[in-house]
Amino acid sequence: MGEQIALEIIRALSNVPGEIVMMFLSALPVTELRASIPVACTVMADQWAWPWWKTYILAVAGNMLPVPFILLLLGPVSRWLSRWSLFKKFFDWLFERTRRRAGKHVEKYRAMGLAAFVAIPLPVTGAWTGSAAAFVFGIPFRLALPSVFLGVITAGAIITLIMNGVLSGLSFLL
Repeated sequence: MGEQIALEIIRALSNVPGEIVMMFLSALPVTELRASIPVACTVMADQWAWPWWKTYILAVAGNMLPVPFILLLLGPVSRWLSRWSLFKKFFDWLFERTRRRAGKHVEKYRAMGLAAFVAIPLPVTGAWTGSAAAFVFGIPFRLALPSVFLGVITAGAIITLIMNGVLSGLSFLL
């Protein structure tokens, strides 16, 4: 699903430099770097033709762009918007879902559990959900930001290694 969304965004932003598109894809909650790195290494490989390290740096930078804002503003914005029942239902759902997904590891191990949760390169374990988990479990900004960053750089490294290993292996076979 993330790759399809990424391709639609790339088509819509065809006149925008690839670096900005890559960072934008990495910043979105539906794609993050879990989809942007594979898209850059496969579908856009000929057009962008970047070395692995440039793809990695752009993906990590883009994925981290919204994190400080989420960490600082999620609490105040959710409290303010929850005055209306529609938003209250949304935030109740979001925070319960985050509590279930992040689970006992973040609650028990706090900042290190948060870093490990974000580092797992699977859907709904990225920087957006990790930032929401930091709010839900009361992890302060000074610990949450470096924890999410550690998780993002780890997830990015794992995905970059997988993509480069997989692509190298496939090119050897072809």
